[in-house]
Amino acid sequence: MQKRIPIGKPVMDINLPISGLNIRPGKVLCIGRNYAAHAAEMQSDIPEAPVLFLKPPTALIGDGREVLLPPASQEVHHEVELVVLIGKKGKNILVSDALKHVEGYALGIDMTARDLQAEAKRCGLPWSVAKGFDTFAPLGAFTPARDIADPRRLSISLHVNGTLRQQGSVSRMLFGVDELIAYASSVFTLMPGDLMYTGTPEGVAAVEDGDRLVAKGTGLQDLTVDVRRL
Repeated sequence: MQKRIPIGKPVMDINLPISGLNIRPGKVLCIGRNYAAHAAEMQSDIPEAPVLFLKPPTALIGDGREVLLPPASQEVHHEVELVVLIGKKGKNILVSDALKHVEGYALGIDMTARDLQAEAKRCGLPWSVAKGFDTFAPLGAFTPARDIADPRRLSISLHVNGTLRQQGSVSRMLFGVDELIAYASSVFTLMPGDLMYTGTPEGVAAVEDGDRLVAKGTGLQDLTVDVRRL
């Protein structure tokens, strides 16, 4: 079971226990607009290549912790995602070899300060502030990759206060896990402990103080976080 990450504890002081290994989290890679329906609801074009951005590791929190809504934003959205844990170093990885670099799969939530992101887009600026606040990357416990025969067969969903908000099949991603790993490795050397949030299906919406978010997925352990306004 994944070790819980206390609020305020530096993320590099924790490990990601899986398959008998203790892997420290590294880069947090994120993919935008990887489901066509989500791109449509955001009034964005379908990308021709993966849209890749980064979150700081200090955004990570574990199951049972709190997402803290910052004073700087009045509109923070949930985005449930499949998260991939890299277990093997690689550069310029072939698509055919990509899944050999996966150590495990988990549920994650890419929290996004949508108002700040919209302003950054309007000004042609990066999304780092909108995506990178502390607690903006909830992460569940990992299921070993050997127990997931084909990630495309997984489905993910998110309930807010017991109401279904998001649901989607990984098979509907524009770029599969293998393609995302190959692409990311053409930019960055991937290292054990690197995490990849693979994109969200449609249904993203704002969260409020006191909300409870529960992410679920086929063959994956649930992820539950509460929302609190600072």
